[in-house]
Amino acid sequence: MNLKSNFPLIAKYFLLAFTSLVMPALFSSAGISHKKNSAELNSKSMYAPAAVELYSMLSLDSLGLTREAFDEALAGFQNLQKKGDIQNGGILSIVDFSLPSFKKRLFVLDIENGKLLFNTLVAHGRNSGQVLATRFSNRFRSFESSLGFYLTGDTYNGHKGYALRLMGMEQGINDNAFKRGIVVHAAAYVNEEISKVYGRLGRSEGCPAIPFDIHRSLIETIKNGSCFFIYGKDRKYINQSKLLKEPHLS
Repeated sequence: MNLKSNFPLIAKYFLLAFTSLVMPALFSSAGISHKKNSAELNSKSMYAPAAVELYSMLSLDSLGLTREAFDEALAGFQNLQKKGDIQNGGILSIVDFSLPSFKKRLFVLDIENGKLLFNTLVAHGRNSGQVLATRFSNRFRSFESSLGFYLTGDTYNGHKGYALRLMGMEQGINDNAFKRGIVVHAAAYVNEEISKVYGRLGRSEGCPAIPFDIHRSLIETIKNGSCFFIYGKDRKYINQSKLLKEPHLS
């Protein structure tokens, strides 16, 4: 073989061999993940790689959503996806109760298309606190909000108007939500004028109540099996939640 005349071909083969055999080993020894094959990628959530970037891409920090609330919401969302519990998998709703009630602390994210669909006011239970929600309960007649992960159910018209049922997915934390009548509904005490006069919103009996002007469109967006997460600065919840302890995609 004429090595000089075939040098470009030899170099090409050497480069291919180095890329396919040597580089992965170097990455592995350095603790760096090399690109996974398509089978590995397909076994994971189709939304996971993009979802982790939404916090910065949508400037959610400037809107007030805490990073802790976002990270916990995404972790539980992915675990519920792996279990096959979520039917409306493109939507993730986050209520950040570490924020005061006069802030827009409900965030509805379109995970699939990378959009913020709603950012609005939401009330907490009257026994959970005044401006801030600091007490949480799964008990009947507690009139407190319950933290954790929910799946949205169907809609109905009742004494609170057009409303959306919620199913608590965490045993001992929020699994009484359906029987307690914890639903997403509109309330006259959830508006900016109320918060300007009193320095806070009115409070519910434990429901995440929202403003009248957007309640129907918001409910229509998140109904029928999407993930709805209520976050609060509560160490007891973090210690109890199995959905946050289970391994999730990152």
